[in-house]
Amino acid sequence: MATPLTADRLLTALRAEGVGVVEYDGWRTHNRNRAGAWGPVHGVMIHHTVSSGTISSVALCRDGYSGLPGPLCHGVIAKDGTVHLIGHGRANHAGGGDPAVLRQVTDESYGDRPAAPRMHQGSAGAADGNARFYGFECVNLGDGADPWPAAQLDAIERAATALCRAHGWSAKSVIGHLEWSDWKSDPRGFTMPALRSRIARRLGGEPAAPPARPRYQPFPGKSFFTAGPSSPIVTAMGRRLIAEGCSAYTIGPAPRWGEADRRSYAKWQRKLGFRGADADGWPGRASWNALKVPYTQ
Repeated sequence: MATPLTADRLLTALRAEGVGVVEYDGWRTHNRNRAGAWGPVHGVMIHHTVSSGTISSVALCRDGYSGLPGPLCHGVIAKDGTVHLIGHGRANHAGGGDPAVLRQVTDESYGDRPAAPRMHQGSAGAADGNARFYGFECVNLGDGADPWPAAQLDAIERAATALCRAHGWSAKSVIGHLEWSDWKSDPRGFTMPALRSRIARRLGGEPAAPPARPRYQPFPGKSFFTAGPSSPIVTAMGRRLIAEGCSAYTIGPAPRWGEADRRSYAKWQRKLGFRGADADGWPGRASWNALKVPYTQ
């Protein structure tokens, strides 16, 4: 049980643990505090988003949707291992859960995992998880097939460890949503006991240096594309467009720039909110930097 970290202390704790952080405008005051208290906090809850694509997933978690306003967590952990901070305070991420689980997390008194939850949002006597937990949403479809890249798992481990270290908690203060509510299945694709083992090992030492950050292809200029190049950069770009759900490809992508690339890129520009001539499919610096195309030799 602890008083929630201030926004500045939260940011400091994450960075000290080697977490790569993106701060969204207004995240320090974006919360649901008017709906109820936040704190004292007892632990960290891990979720999956049931979505793909960093930008759209962050927007969903920041803004919420009809019937469930945002923020839907405090940070979104992308597949590249970046933690996108979108809220601080009460967030609509945990909902109602089993008070017996809350007692076990508070006391850190369970074994491999807490007792199976028997309550959910709306259950008589359910505990308010939104008031009691930090929440991280991790970008994943949650179908058991969508991969969990090593960089993403490392960031989940580091983010959770940062909060445990700041509060003096053990790894048993970190649970999955499925361990809180009998209605939930997230996170799916890795096990919480395995994650807690990793967190426990990390807590046994000082914060470690962060892994090498991915290197992205710098914007090659619009003229690069209008010249109709054949380059591995085009292939790498196409793969990122597919990953972001912006594919107009029937085959490929291939190294040679073509109409399918242009139409796919136009989808990406529209996804970012560009319209008209700004969404004509010819890459510009802002949209290219947002796409994060892996560096190619």
